[in-house]
Amino acid sequence: MCETFLRAMATATKRNRTLPRAMFLLVLAIVAAAIVYSAFNNAPWSWPVPEEAKQLKNPLQATAPALKSAHEVYADKCAHCHGDTGKGDGRDASRYDPAPMDFTDAKRMSEATDGELFYKISEGKKPMPVFKNKLSEDQRWELVLLIRSFAESATPATNNTAK
Repeated sequence: MCETFLRAMATATKRNRTLPRAMFLLVLAIVAAAIVYSAFNNAPWSWPVPEEAKQLKNPLQATAPALKSAHEVYADKCAHCHGDTGKGDGRDASRYDPAPMDFTDAKRMSEATDGELFYKISEGKKPMPVFKNKLSEDQRWELVLLIRSFAESATPATNNTAK
């Protein structure tokens, strides 16, 4: 009888150690997956834009009235993060990760189509707010014209301005 009892206790002890070990490994795997997901989700290249959005052409011309109108909207909705001159150095910029885009970076601006910029303004991505329901389509296209003007030497990746 003692032998049976000792075997039963040994088996129970093994089971008692197996469950905590399995739970520890499960929690460890979940934490590792969360870290990997977070690393990829916060990467600057992780703001996917649909191909059809990239192909959109700006229907507006860069006229003085369009830029003036855009500047008023920009000052109200964008400058606190992107800065008055588009350098990404607004008064609230340091509060966000990723940092607001620097629109004066000619290389980066030349790699983005007008459609991409319009999509990002419209759809937003945390921490950037969504503007498709707050601004009209023309206001959003005017903002594309204005932020392009911050990098005067930038050449659009494709011909994005209506002729």
